[in-house]
Amino acid sequence: MTKTTKRLLAASAVLALATQLHAEPEFLNSGSVLPTNLPFSEAVVVGETVYLSGQIGNMPGTLTLAEGGIAGETKQVMENIKTSLNAHGLGLENLVKCTVMLADIGEWGAFNDVYKTYFAEGRFPARAAFGANGLAVGARVEVDCVGAK
Repeated sequence: MTKTTKRLLAASAVLALATQLHAEPEFLNSGSVLPTNLPFSEAVVVGETVYLSGQIGNMPGTLTLAEGGIAGETKQVMENIKTSLNAHGLGLENLVKCTVMLADIGEWGAFNDVYKTYFAEGRFPARAAFGANGLAVGARVEVDCVGAK
């Protein structure tokens, strides 16, 4: 790669970032996953970046958690994330970063067993996971994500 090509790529990246920083946020609520009376948006899009609010393993349209402990809730969390993304024209392949909060960090392995089935091998978003006390409505797991269009 020539020096000129590198400079053009760097300038292009700076221009793309500047455009995104000046983009108006778009606040999205499909009503497909969470009750619409909660005080946050399901997702916010700024430029080409999509920020998903944390999802718990609630049954769509309710705050009732899926049955089956960590495995059942994790499956529902991932289905909720997929539903939210699909409602806005995106898919799991658009995710670039997820943050996982577990009520019991000892369930990290059981969470991973379900989580990994939602992604193509080797195509996992960057991720952080930590133990958290007092997740909403007594959930065992919550996952928030960032995606790219």
